[in-house]
Amino acid sequence: MKTIYQPPFQEWEQLIKRPTIKTESLNESISMILNQVKLRGDEAIRSFTSLFDEVQLTDLQVNQEELKASSKLVSQEIKQAIEVAASNIKKFHQSQVHTEEVIETTDGVNCWRKSVGIERVGLYIPGGTAPLFSTLLMLAIPAQIAGCKQIVLCTPCNKQGKVNEVVLYAAQYLGIDTIFKIGGAQAIAAMAYGTESVPQVYKIFGPGNQYVTKAKELVQTQGVAIDMPAGPSEVLIIADEQSDAEFIAADLLSQAEHGIDSQVVFVTTSTKKIEEVNEAINKQLEELPRKELAKQTLNNSLMVEFATLKECIAFSNAYAPEHLILNIDHAEQYVDLVVNAGSVFLGAYSCESAGDYASGTNHTLPTNGYAKNYSGVSVDSFVKKITFQQLTKQGLQNIGKAIEVMAEAEQLIAHKNAVSIRLKKLSNE
Repeated sequence: MKTIYQPPFQEWEQLIKRPTIKTESLNESISMILNQVKLRGDEAIRSFTSLFDEVQLTDLQVNQEELKASSKLVSQEIKQAIEVAASNIKKFHQSQVHTEEVIETTDGVNCWRKSVGIERVGLYIPGGTAPLFSTLLMLAIPAQIAGCKQIVLCTPCNKQGKVNEVVLYAAQYLGIDTIFKIGGAQAIAAMAYGTESVPQVYKIFGPGNQYVTKAKELVQTQGVAIDMPAGPSEVLIIADEQSDAEFIAADLLSQAEHGIDSQVVFVTTSTKKIEEVNEAINKQLEELPRKELAKQTLNNSLMVEFATLKECIAFSNAYAPEHLILNIDHAEQYVDLVVNAGSVFLGAYSCESAGDYASGTNHTLPTNGYAKNYSGVSVDSFVKKITFQQLTKQGLQNIGKAIEVMAEAEQLIAHKNAVSIRLKKLSNE
């Protein structure tokens, strides 16, 4: 990890830049996949699945036998862990549901808002080296709480045409049975446009590699909503001289093992702590199955020293991390200073892994600096808000003159007339 000591503010902009992957031809190749799926439907899906995943699929959808069989393949220990995590996720997200009150803005003018679940949503769950069944819990549970009528799940299969058994078990546990063995950009295209087998959805959720991310970005320009701009996972940890170096190293490595395009940042007020954390990283790294991935991530990562904790937090706000860990004494006293972060973990024992799996908060979060203007996934992500207003005769009389004046000033006379005609009839009654 590159180490920088007390960089001046002028250098921050360069330091907060994320690692980039060359994607010159990505736009063209993903556009081709999207267009082919749009034109040829299931035929294109099978063709791309054969090309990219090296498997010939007869049926794109997971059948009931496969779904039921998954339960026998998953250990009781994992089942119990899923139950604990799902319970906490449901409890936290259920608390986000509120009944909005009717507001009388003027005598006789009542306004209110209603939340309505998006009817059809698509969830993308990555497979590959790390099938993220935890992400299925994070997305499906708030979708169900929001009242989404149809949840479509796409996740890649292996070369034998099988979907990861834990992903299938989690889906079965949640009552989701519209599942397709499709990965990559072609899965995003299938959900965005619909095919003979895959229902079209109105909003797409879920993380993925650069191909999935680009596909989501492109379908968004064509009228299909997505959860948020996404990028590689990241964590920024702020620590003082009292912190435990082994804890910090473990948290940094937990994100570093995601992939070579991830980034981890350690910010501290202690030069000695930098040395201790480096030593702990080297020791823990050798015990990791994914150590080669983690090593490459660390090459793109930073350790930064500042004189004060306030400077550390200011740098974090500039970076706007997906995950922020305040591994400092009395961390709760610094909460108000944090303005840009996807999810924040306070204190030595609030490891980022807790939020990834079972504390209850959502782990689908803005990355790549988007925490400056995006929130993580919540129940609100799965609903649309419809406003209502109801005016009595007196209500229209109370605000009618203001409407007429404003409409005439904008030279929209028909708008004015819609009020004037009503007011005239009321005055003649």
